[in-house]
Amino acid sequence: MQIAETARDAIDGLANSEGRSTKHLLIGLGITAGAVLASALIARANAPTEDHPDIRRAYDKLDDTPLAPPKSAFAVIWPPLFLALTLSGLRVWNAPASPARTQALTLWGVVQALNATWMAIGPKHLGGQLATAIASLGTSAAYAWRARQVDQPAANMVAPYVGWVAFANVLTGDLWRRNRDRPTIH
Repeated sequence: MQIAETARDAIDGLANSEGRSTKHLLIGLGITAGAVLASALIARANAPTEDHPDIRRAYDKLDDTPLAPPKSAFAVIWPPLFLALTLSGLRVWNAPASPARTQALTLWGVVQALNATWMAIGPKHLGGQLATAIASLGTSAAYAWRARQVDQPAANMVAPYVGWVAFANVLTGDLWRRNRDRPTIH
């Protein structure tokens, strides 16, 4: 019994779920993890790997930006950022109901939709990818601001994600500038 109580206390502390039912916690976990997983699967489906030669060729045709980190860095960077984004959304989900919570959850959902859109666009439409990246940065920053009003740790968790999205905007912008005179890749 003591182990179960200790585990629940640890979960409550991490997920901001004290006083919430297990059902509420699991629904929130399903929603937040499901949304982030969907974005990750879209990213994987559109990743420039040997398994996706058309996408690889599309990226290979672009003049790359010298600002880009090594491709292997993305595999190390994205998982913890997605985990923090998931946990941040879960903490907001578990916060007491309020207009600020509703707004934060809405912004969190839009961040997820923009993630999926940006990743789905890929290198085929750099202008659309840049527009989505800019919208994602603004929405992510708005989410962090609103989450701060609901649950400070949730906002802190998402801060590195906002920073990464800002850097991704710089990379996407430079990629677009270097390749904007090329016809859209089909």
